[in-house]
Amino acid sequence: MPPLTTSSAAPNGTGSANRGIAFGAAAYFLWGIVPAYWPLLQPAGSAEILAHRIAWSLVVMALLTAVLGRWAGIRGLSKRGWLMVTAASVLIAVNWGVYIHAVNTGHVVEAALGYFINPLVSVLLGVVVLRERLRVAQCAALVVAVAAVVVLAVDYGRLPWISLVLACSFGFYGLLKKTVPLDATASLTAESLVLAPVAIGYLLWLGPAGTFQGHGWGHALWLASAGLVTAVPLLLFGAGARLVPLATMGMLQYLAPILQFAWGVFVVHEPMPGSRWFGFALVWAALAIFTFDALRTRRKLPVTNLT
Repeated sequence: MPPLTTSSAAPNGTGSANRGIAFGAAAYFLWGIVPAYWPLLQPAGSAEILAHRIAWSLVVMALLTAVLGRWAGIRGLSKRGWLMVTAASVLIAVNWGVYIHAVNTGHVVEAALGYFINPLVSVLLGVVVLRERLRVAQCAALVVAVAAVVVLAVDYGRLPWISLVLACSFGFYGLLKKTVPLDATASLTAESLVLAPVAIGYLLWLGPAGTFQGHGWGHALWLASAGLVTAVPLLLFGAGARLVPLATMGMLQYLAPILQFAWGVFVVHEPMPGSRWFGFALVWAALAIFTFDALRTRRKLPVTNLT
């Protein structure tokens, strides 16, 4: 579920814009309903699922990269480029692993919180790392978001670590992606190349203790499908980002955590006491302030894609 920051040309007419919005909405819709997918891969544990996702993502992304003719860019990466790719690979592996663990252990709502606050974390990282200056409305949004985290920490009886790890790993990943001179497809392929030896080595070490064998062809196919679950939304997002401005894609990004939140509350019935609703209300208020300010100033929103 890599977050992407990519350039986007202005739409060429209403038809192109509508197609771009449709592609973007489809991508975020798929990321939004992915909590329904990971439990289908059980009885595999989170680590095994993550390893299969990495391994099969490499297969799918390598084929796509070959079809699109993007291998030259990967082969031409500098040592510094590969260092950035390696760092990004570690971050995305952490993000994927924590998200799979969250979904399969009944913490979908907490995971959705991470994607709600991710744009605000990205702004904060811009200030801390890139020395960007905050506008008054952005400061207000961050203050409200911090208050929300405090409320939710009291409610949970602990810091909402799943949310914070997801949001921060996405944020730092987005910063690193800006330093890698590859498009989205080639970049994810390069990251899969870095991670695949570890993932495949882990699966070989598991051997018969893993679930790929001994649980039927259906289970094996579900595990292998993790590559497509990674690639298809990515391609839809890339197609949409080429047809509409990133500000539009930035508005669509909230579709995914909204769907994830709805899945956690209304489908798997995770507990939502009044204090937790209040904490989420503060998060949504912070996002409303942030989004209104972004639209008012016509600044581009940080855009992420999800699991």
